[in-house]
Amino acid sequence: MPKAKEFTVKIEDKPGALGKCFLALAEQGVNILAFQSYVEEGESLTRFLADKMDTARTVLGNLRMIFEETDVVVVKLPHQPGTLGRASARLGESQVNVDYSYCGFEPGSAQVLIVFGVDNLTKAAGVLDGLASAGV
Repeated sequence: MPKAKEFTVKIEDKPGALGKCFLALAEQGVNILAFQSYVEEGESLTRFLADKMDTARTVLGNLRMIFEETDVVVVKLPHQPGTLGRASARLGESQVNVDYSYCGFEPGSAQVLIVFGVDNLTKAAGVLDGLASAGV
């Protein structure tokens, strides 16, 4: 699963707005695999991976939310000390710049999903595939 699509959604920065979005997704059976949310210039920006992208797209559209889909790389690695550091270092050694990252969990597994927004998807996917194959 090295390459994937994430949603970046602009959500009003007020109590309950994030919950409303995520509950609407859940009501349609969409599971959020990983996410990050932060406030920038008075708006909450939320990035997330969903297990049912088409359904999530429909829900976000029905809520009239402003969103975009972005290509990212995702790697499944053991949840243990040093994993994120090794993955990030390996990307750097390959001259891939990490613009942002966040984590989630693989459903039914002890593995962590690490999501990277990077400047070179193809190179990053190859690097992370090798890391995952090595079981780091």
